[in-house]
Amino acid sequence: MDKDLKVRLDFNYMMEDFIGEHGIKHQQVNEILHKIEHAQKNMEVKRKEGKMDFRDLPYNQDEVVEEILKFAGENKGKIDNFVLIGIGGQALGPVAIQQALNHLFYNELSKEQRNGLPRFYVLDNVDPQRIVELLDIIDIEKTMLNVSSKSGSTAESLSQYMILEKMLQDKVGEEKLKDLLVFTTDKEKGNLIKIAKEKGYKTFIMQEGVGGRFSELTPAGLLPAAMCGINIKEMLAGAAMMDEMCKTQDIFENPAYMYAILHYIAMTGGKNMSVMMPYADSLKYMADWYAQMWAESIGKKFNFMGEVVNVGQTPVKALGTTDQHSQLQIYEEGPFDKVVVFLGVDEYKKTINIPKVHQDIDSIAFLGGYTQNELIKTEQMATEYAIMKAGKMSMTITLPKICEHTIGQLIYLYEVATAFMGELMEVDAFNQPGVENMKNAMYAMFDKPGYEEKRAELMSRPEKMDKYMI
Repeated sequence: MDKDLKVRLDFNYMMEDFIGEHGIKHQQVNEILHKIEHAQKNMEVKRKEGKMDFRDLPYNQDEVVEEILKFAGENKGKIDNFVLIGIGGQALGPVAIQQALNHLFYNELSKEQRNGLPRFYVLDNVDPQRIVELLDIIDIEKTMLNVSSKSGSTAESLSQYMILEKMLQDKVGEEKLKDLLVFTTDKEKGNLIKIAKEKGYKTFIMQEGVGGRFSELTPAGLLPAAMCGINIKEMLAGAAMMDEMCKTQDIFENPAYMYAILHYIAMTGGKNMSVMMPYADSLKYMADWYAQMWAESIGKKFNFMGEVVNVGQTPVKALGTTDQHSQLQIYEEGPFDKVVVFLGVDEYKKTINIPKVHQDIDSIAFLGGYTQNELIKTEQMATEYAIMKAGKMSMTITLPKICEHTIGQLIYLYEVATAFMGELMEVDAFNQPGVENMKNAMYAMFDKPGYEEKRAELMSRPEKMDKYMI
């Protein structure tokens, strides 16, 4: 284990010792030890039974990793753009990784500055403006499309694929089309695998037992990363390192378990929101990825016993220092209903000095001679302190530096923490019945065969009343 790259969890400011009456007492952890031990046992059993296949991803992908790297190498310099068509976990994870590990203005760099690698774009919404205006800035004939859907039947992604495949086919012809389309999907289920086999499109297979939001360390996330020069082997090595930390039964040595335990205790005490606040622009979209992971996994109507519980903790995205000037007011002086999680960095990728100018203006002269690095770190510390003084809960996850290894750790930490939170709450962290209800309603309205009963239900819904419209 490379201790110099170890991601750290600091939960001092969650505890009563620091924040007073609204903090967690050590005794509260002891009071739920029976629940914790039961959850630990379930995690072990489910892993052995193949019900948590995401936990094996750091170890069982040597062959597919080599295939991805070979594919990326063969296409380097041949295309100008790599467009990912996906939604949910198949888009949020790749976006977060690109932002974290590549140049913040990666697409604006010249091809030479990108070392011949393609620009990276994501189509994750069906707003028609998005796809039309993307076509204003890319040459479709020099663009590879990666259609990513575990189910192979995601309507939003398939609609975009259908539009762009036809456009590409008209431009380059059927044979050339094979060089510009790559699918990431299930090996048997769904429409994409059928199309791929019929037309001979290159396909990377997602592991059967890994759902979309847990898929960043599968080909769904590894392929886009590798296409843009990110070291996917180091990401998996980081995940393996975090897995070792997450195997310990000592909850005070297990960062993922402790993260979940503290959030569980906080949630049962009325802290119904979990704020992720990175203090690095490169980590900004990790908060978006986390929002889906947390909301879709633990926001559930039913528990394991089928009882109606309507539980969950709402994730909130923030960015330090930007949101010190937009959201911090309510975090500090608003209700006691939040846990704020800071993401910090020891060593930033760049250093820039603040010059000693305007020495005659005391209110800004004090900044001269410091670095932006010192400023952002100090602002993070000051924000942590202000929230602590207000008696509000917070914890801090610190990355020694932002690199493939630490990002792999962070992803894996959150995936295990989410699964463990589900066990503590006694809900299925891996399904999403609420999302399926929405999908079924949409299919019915578009007259998809097999959804006639749902369509009849929708068409018989109560008419809206004019008196409630302005």
